[in-house]
Amino acid sequence: MRDSSEKKVDTVEKKTDFPPSTPGGIKELEKCPDTSPLLVGPLRIEFSAPVTLDLVREESPSLEEGGRYKPKDCVALQKVAIIIPFRNREEHLKYWLYYLHPILQRQQLDYGVYIIAQDGEEVFNRAKLLNIGYVEALKEYDYDCFVFSDVDLIPMDDRNTYKCFSQPRHLSVSMDKFGFRLPYIQYFGGVSSMSKEQFLKINGFPNNYWGWGGEDDDIYNRLSSKGMTISRPNGQIGRCRMIRHDRDKKNEPNPQRFDRIAHTRETMSRDGINSLTYEVTRVEKDKLFTKITVDVGKPT
Repeated sequence: MRDSSEKKVDTVEKKTDFPPSTPGGIKELEKCPDTSPLLVGPLRIEFSAPVTLDLVREESPSLEEGGRYKPKDCVALQKVAIIIPFRNREEHLKYWLYYLHPILQRQQLDYGVYIIAQDGEEVFNRAKLLNIGYVEALKEYDYDCFVFSDVDLIPMDDRNTYKCFSQPRHLSVSMDKFGFRLPYIQYFGGVSSMSKEQFLKINGFPNNYWGWGGEDDDIYNRLSSKGMTISRPNGQIGRCRMIRHDRDKKNEPNPQRFDRIAHTRETMSRDGINSLTYEVTRVEKDKLFTKITVDVGKPT
């Protein structure tokens, strides 16, 4: 029998300081730092040894289907879609994937890689493929930053972060092709980044540049006409190597490019993302990338 003199003891819940958590009790991750602590700086980039996609898959255990990745221990500051215009460059793509996936992961980006492949044998249209990549990537995820990269350019320093800035960013500042110098101050070719707001402000890229050349200068004119300036890393951090190759067939210099560049301000409001037409013919989800093959139509 319980002793009547025994005092009743109230149970008091001990207060403990726990880290912030979600409703499910999972610890809330902090934002990643502005500068990733995982960066190593200058890199040795070589194209002499062959690379296979299986090798890249084996060395990319953290990737999710479609070439998607996000940091496990912090929340990325930006959601970045990497858009690559593409046709018949399988060997170049292997090197790009081999080098870039580790770099992008060290940069602590929430990113996806989109290969936008032009179907058929018509004249190549790089800028239109970039517009298509923008549209198709947004169908999958709420990206707020877009990096537009040629498949044959590899950065030589991982401090050259593939993200967006307060102004449009030119990332391939000093290529070995040009003796590690900027060919001219308005140059915006190779690898560049724009936020969604910057991209829409210029109505995206032009759709009517068929063949090689001109679209980069058109984009520069668009940015300039909207009061934006080009941001760049310094020449050392912005160094990159190009995989040497012959010019592709059906990508001959565009004879109309100089005339079109001269009229950018008059045409940009009606030629761009608001006038984009295309047809998706195939979608391939690989561990390393999402490849979207498209019919871009014909030159008019």
